[in-house]
Amino acid sequence: MFFIMGITEGRKKFEQLVSIVCPYCGNAGKAVVYMTYTCLSLFFIPFFKWNKKYYVEMECCGSLYILNEERGKEIAKGKDVIISSSDLTPVNNGYYENRCPNCGTIVDRGFDYCPRCGKKLR
Repeated sequence: MFFIMGITEGRKKFEQLVSIVCPYCGNAGKAVVYMTYTCLSLFFIPFFKWNKKYYVEMECCGSLYILNEERGKEIAKGKDVIISSSDLTPVNNGYYENRCPNCGTIVDRGFDYCPRCGKKLR
């Protein structure tokens, strides 16, 4: 008799949020909410998940935040949740360093101003 077991890392994307304001760049826009977890599989069937963490990734500037666990569980259940800046812990601010924080246009790193909207880059 033998058992086929494995431990893997997984990621599950939940939904798009429309009305969230990014604490880093101040723009209102969409954010991707997802959960990462560690999973024990028996005979290639997921059996047990642990080490769950919920993340919010902003589409405007690419900032990444850890979401409060209670809010993450509510989103996982399919409830409509309003996320405030107090629910977010920064992990990586401004992941897209070569993106305009105002309009999201990709710009060269040497630019001081956005060629599309004219706003000063950080």
